[in-house]
Amino acid sequence: MGTQAPSHYKSPDIEARLQKQKEIDNWLPITSSRNAKWWYSAFHNVTAMVGAGVLSLPYAMSNLGWGPGVVILVLSWIITLYTLWQMVEMHEMVPGKRFDRYHELGQYAFGEKLGLWIVVPQQLIVEVGVNIVYMVTGGKSLQKVHDVICQHKSHCAKMKLTYFIMIFSSVHFVLSHLPNFNSIAGVSLAAAVMSLSYSTIAWAASLGKGVKPEVSYASRHHSDVGKMFGFFNALGDVAFAYAGHNVVLEIQATIPSSPEKPSKGPMWKGVIVAYIVVALCYFPVALIGYYIFGNSVEDNILISLQKPGWLIIAANLFVVVHVIGSYQIYAMPVFDMLETVLVKKLKFKPTWYLRFITRNVYVAFTMFIAITFPFFGGLLGFFGGFAFAPTTYFLPCIMWLAIYKPRKFSLSWWTNWTCIVLGILLMVLAPIGGLRTIIINAKDYHFYS
Repeated sequence: MGTQAPSHYKSPDIEARLQKQKEIDNWLPITSSRNAKWWYSAFHNVTAMVGAGVLSLPYAMSNLGWGPGVVILVLSWIITLYTLWQMVEMHEMVPGKRFDRYHELGQYAFGEKLGLWIVVPQQLIVEVGVNIVYMVTGGKSLQKVHDVICQHKSHCAKMKLTYFIMIFSSVHFVLSHLPNFNSIAGVSLAAAVMSLSYSTIAWAASLGKGVKPEVSYASRHHSDVGKMFGFFNALGDVAFAYAGHNVVLEIQATIPSSPEKPSKGPMWKGVIVAYIVVALCYFPVALIGYYIFGNSVEDNILISLQKPGWLIIAANLFVVVHVIGSYQIYAMPVFDMLETVLVKKLKFKPTWYLRFITRNVYVAFTMFIAITFPFFGGLLGFFGGFAFAPTTYFLPCIMWLAIYKPRKFSLSWWTNWTCIVLGILLMVLAPIGGLRTIIINAKDYHFYS
């Protein structure tokens, strides 16, 4: 009879594999740093959530009208807070394990392969989509600053939007090499402060203008078809405004955790603070912007505010700083996915030059797409419905039902199914409106103009 090895014994082979795995995890952006405080969660979530989408909310209101507009804004705030709470709870529901990435939770809920196929394409569409839209937003805001300064100068040459997008992207060729979430905390904090600042400027400057004498709250479209598609597109704009769920598990992964002090405590504290800031940004901008300009409001409210010049310049510069931070927050999980595939699947060595090439190629790709298709409003509606609705409104609910299996017809069961039905409606209707807006804008558009 041979003696058995003790059950806790690990062969040198397994030890070496585990050590290599640990080294890779310590190199990857999401798992390399776990010393974040609760306030990191607050400003990362504000930066992720309060994006340029807030500036299109008065325009969305002009397509929805007062009644449906207010209901949809408030409902979205409540539903997305609820689904965000679910994700924070699910991060560590298996003792001793953390779901550091959205797709890892998906794999636990739906199975290894299926979970990957359900979550990764949608998450990538959201994150890459946001990065492209933010390239456009950053470029347009820089162009607006240039145009306002040039109004009073005779020798100012007009510059193409293409060049402004390239100027904006140049910052990201540098910032993208910050290794992980905690290293972009400073950028994220600046971005969060800026989002509150430009939102306040947007509604306060509108209020200062006073209601226009010829203001009208009738639909901005004359035909029933136009009204219907405008309504659908506005749904996408609202969905786009609540997009932080795509990075919430990755943000929570940076917070230290122990059985006595799980990460969900500080994470949830940060989320509550972030959602109060979201409400302070979204509701005044949407309601006051629509109240002042009515159906003549532009798809970016800062464009409707023509003067005072210095205030418009300040607000647009704040937008630029904010979308710089937001771009980085959404790019980090993409870098993590790309680097994981390269190192774990394709067996590349985790080196600085692998990271340098990968991240520069990604920034160049988002810049190129942004230069090619800079239709801001239509892009928001299309991406908002197509990908944000699942990952924000109903995918967390489906996972919750799959994992926790609440009793049929209980409050939890009804709540989740209601969110799922509303989310699916949003996913089907919003891209239709967004696509139509893109097609209409594309008619008069000359590439790289």
